[in-house]
Amino acid sequence: MTHTNHRIGEYLEEDYVVLVMPSRGINVQGSGQKLWRYLEMALENGAIKIGDARLGNEYHQGGVEKVLDNLQDQAVVHAVFKDKDSLVKTLRAYKEADLGLSVVVSGLFDHVGECCKKVGLERHTINQSMGRWGKTEKLPPPEILQLNTMCGHGMVAVGLINEVINDIKTGDCTVQEGAERLFAPCMCGIFNPHRAALILKDLTEN
Repeated sequence: MTHTNHRIGEYLEEDYVVLVMPSRGINVQGSGQKLWRYLEMALENGAIKIGDARLGNEYHQGGVEKVLDNLQDQAVVHAVFKDKDSLVKTLRAYKEADLGLSVVVSGLFDHVGECCKKVGLERHTINQSMGRWGKTEKLPPPEILQLNTMCGHGMVAVGLINEVINDIKTGDCTVQEGAERLFAPCMCGIFNPHRAALILKDLTEN
């Protein structure tokens, strides 16, 4: 799940993403109802956001219920968590349900490993970002990148981030409202508004 593999900056200990998907040519047929159940279990156990990489997040589809109602067999779904306890509860529910689809967890290696161990799951694959190469001086500053990289498809534009920061400083929106504005364009729903609010608070109080 490489599009969640490039998060950098502060508060990564409050940022976990789960991806669930069927395997083309193997178990796609009839997987829509299973994907619905995976997302339902995530929400029941503390997920703060969900999304569908094909059809979008709640803003694209008109609400969380629409995200669930519109799931199709070939969907790739995500759930975002802000703490390890919620992730552990969700992974335990997934293990008990044993629905047979691929589950990928993104987060700090030691934290994810700890969560898997608590549930009795053993990781069989680990992907690691090798960082940024090339003319990195052309990139936005690190404090902006930590927000920008929470959308692995680059849908949370640097211009929008700067606009939200300015609006918070002028009192036109709160950090929570600003974080939600940044989540909205992240189509697959992997942006973490809880972590974003913490970062925005730091950036606008200095």
